[in-house]
Amino acid sequence: MASSTGQHSLPTSPGFVTVQVLDGGSFTANLNVIHAGSPSVPFRCHSWVFYIHHKPSGRHILWDVGLSADPAEYTAFNIRHSLEILHPVSPRLSLSEQLMKKGVKADQIDTVIFSHHHWDHSRPIKGMFPKATGYFGPGTFAHCTPGQFYDDPYDVSGKWDANFFHPQKATENCTEIKGEWQAFGPFEKAVDFLGDGSLWVIQTPGHMPGNLAAAARLPGGEWVVLASDCCHSKALLEGKEEFATWKSSSGEVEGLHDDLSATKNTIRNLQTLENDYNAHVALAHDSTWMLSGTDEVLMSLLDDDLRDFAKARLPTGGFP
Repeated sequence: MASSTGQHSLPTSPGFVTVQVLDGGSFTANLNVIHAGSPSVPFRCHSWVFYIHHKPSGRHILWDVGLSADPAEYTAFNIRHSLEILHPVSPRLSLSEQLMKKGVKADQIDTVIFSHHHWDHSRPIKGMFPKATGYFGPGTFAHCTPGQFYDDPYDVSGKWDANFFHPQKATENCTEIKGEWQAFGPFEKAVDFLGDGSLWVIQTPGHMPGNLAAAARLPGGEWVVLASDCCHSKALLEGKEEFATWKSSSGEVEGLHDDLSATKNTIRNLQTLENDYNAHVALAHDSTWMLSGTDEVLMSLLDDDLRDFAKARLPTGGFP
């Protein structure tokens, strides 16, 4: 809606959540698969995880779980196409250890919302967070079922984890998000996840079926948008770079997004949230805001340890 001053506003509510960034590990990426026309420039790509606390209800929520360097956590397909190529490094401390430093026990995590089911965001949580329910965006199960198990032989269709999606043998407690989908700013489909306007989960088509973002209202009333892999760099979000594509061996045009047209529309909507609604967008693999330190709202999501890490380590291997 628009106010009488012409400024746009998001749903008003006294509800709020606190949000903190966690280290979700990293891997070696290359600019030439992200930005069109870029030379081959390798860099250390971090996977940021977000811990969300809703004090009124006592809910403890994770947005994604990052990655692991342990091949035992992945299918043969992902080992061959991701781990052996991108050389992931597990976080310096496990997610459970990072949460414990904040006074949160692993069995207090009741919810994990997966932005999408890619190897560097989504892996089984039963062993890490035994009381948590996992949530995916609508369309994820139809796209990823039945999946492959860890001990299945290599299969070209084995990208998805059967522990989540196998109709009879799945081990994970997970489901798709359901609710009353309604407009949130420029986006057509969002759900008030906690029921008090403090955390909206948004359908953001393009990257893969079921792709999600979230908008969290902070104690001061600011909105932070967790945009995950809606795009992979701030430069793409700002329109300063174009999305890289390439031709496969069969001649088909490929890229990091299943539907590039839908992705570009999602990016336009994220730009609108930033420019017209004063939201602050945090991407899953972008570290530029940590390097610049100019966005005080986003910087407030970092604890002292991550601030020190950003200052000491990111300049030597962060995103250019």
